[in-house]
Amino acid sequence: MGKRQQAYGEGNYDASRKYNDATKRFVESGRVDKAAHDAAPATDAEALQLAAAEAEGKSRAKEEDPMLTRKAPQKRAPGADDAQKRAPGEGDDDTPETAPEDTHTPKPGEDA
Repeated sequence: MGKRQQAYGEGNYDASRKYNDATKRFVESGRVDKAAHDAAPATDAEALQLAAAEAEGKSRAKEEDPMLTRKAPQKRAPGADDAQKRAPGEGDDDTPETAPEDTHTPKPGEDA
């Protein structure tokens, strides 16, 4: 018998590769919109059932994923610091600028 790696779960690189390839082919096939439309609830009763099942699942969860509610940081335009023009010679020294006091990076699970 030949050697065969029996990896299961997160260590199964062969299964991960097959899944990723199949997912990529599905997305590129253009069938995603039709599949999403077909998966939508057909009736109001079905929509209520799905909402109830989602609520039950969330009630058992330890916490909500903070990435679902956290707003993405706004991108600063190049030269955005130029809005505060300085007089010639002002701010040319080598002292580091301090960050604004209201800057706060939320920790995981903490609201922004």
